[in-house]
Amino acid sequence: MMENIHSETYSLLIDTYIKEPAQRTYLFNAIETIPCIRKKADWAIRWIQDKDSSFAQRLVAFAAVEGIFFSGAFASIFWLKKRGLMPGLTFSNELISRDEGLHTDFACLLHSHLKGRASKQMIQDIITDAVTIEQEFLTEALPCALLGMNSDLMKQYIEFVADRLLVALGNEKVYKATNPFDFMENISLGGKTNFFEKRVADYQKAGVLHSATKKTEEDESPKGENGGDFTFDEDF
Repeated sequence: MMENIHSETYSLLIDTYIKEPAQRTYLFNAIETIPCIRKKADWAIRWIQDKDSSFAQRLVAFAAVEGIFFSGAFASIFWLKKRGLMPGLTFSNELISRDEGLHTDFACLLHSHLKGRASKQMIQDIITDAVTIEQEFLTEALPCALLGMNSDLMKQYIEFVADRLLVALGNEKVYKATNPFDFMENISLGGKTNFFEKRVADYQKAGVLHSATKKTEEDESPKGENGGDFTFDEDF
């Protein structure tokens, strides 16, 4: 269900931004028309359908798809956000990247609870293979350098993301790369926004809205030491 919403969102964005029908059809059918995207899809499908691989191995591949195959595209859209461009695209991307991050975290957590985990060598082989495919995709997706972003920096970022994923899966770092994009460091901070202007892209803290009740003049007597219902644990 969640992935269907993601697909619908990207489809609506393509409809909005791409006016040329032929180009729109080309992008809608990217899995067939763009070889590097087809290669990513084939890699994912191979692991999904591989009956000879254990559940743990396929779970690691799932983590690679969610954590590596999306990271480059997400970074390029956050690059637009840093420059204040295309707010509709960047906000929807925040929501989707949040979901994909949860999927990656879930895969790593589930793998840590398995009795028959994938071997460290197998984990490394799967992740490094995914990195190679994603770097090939980004080389084609960024044929020319932009201000603060190019294919070399993006390759470095993919290696940085892969190292973090390897550590989350219980392995050692392979690439020992640093994050070349400062704006990707900032997305880990809590999202704050003007409440009257737009929504925050973070998940709502449980119970915050539920606890907000209307007060009448009769029950406006001071409560507690702070003189009311105000607490410091609510997310403003």
